[in-house]
Amino acid sequence: MSMYAIGGFAEGYFGAFGWNPLIYRLWYLFGAILVAAWLGQGTVYLLANKKWANAMMVLLVLGSLWGATRVFSAQLDPSLLTTSVHTGSELSGHAIVTPGVRSLTPLFNLYGTVTLVGGAVYSAWIFFRKRILLHRTLGNILIAAGALAPAFGGVFSRFGISGALYIGELIGAALMFAGFLRATTPMAEKAAQPATA
Repeated sequence: MSMYAIGGFAEGYFGAFGWNPLIYRLWYLFGAILVAAWLGQGTVYLLANKKWANAMMVLLVLGSLWGATRVFSAQLDPSLLTTSVHTGSELSGHAIVTPGVRSLTPLFNLYGTVTLVGGAVYSAWIFFRKRILLHRTLGNILIAAGALAPAFGGVFSRFGISGALYIGELIGAALMFAGFLRATTPMAEKAAQPATA
């Protein structure tokens, strides 16, 4: 969620003050590349055996370091930004001139989406099917919906709907946090009614 916050801050800064190379690099690294993968890695630790989760963590750390090196050494050209209206799509990576940097984004996002959304849906199904800890069913559904909300916001921003990505990200963060709270807070048990004579 810290990476989510850094990405959101960078978007807000860009919207309020315009182009800044450091802010753009921070947004691209944390907002576009890493956030989904790191959120998904938490799900891997919850659902996979520890050896597998640790192996994936090593790969994620190494990939993240490689991504940071590529992003912070990339040549930037702000004239390649394609929109003047802040719809959310203007920060889509077009200003990165160095080849290969943009190809990192789908790899990290695919891993993050499959693990976070897939893991949340799978967990919700398990709790629902077993009819146990139903608060975790609802919590996992909220987490899955929250993980998908920014993607829907991104789609609408591509159609020129101003602010759709930012609204999707806000809704996504709120839903994931609400899902976390719901999943970790047991529902109150109903008191047993005394039998009538």
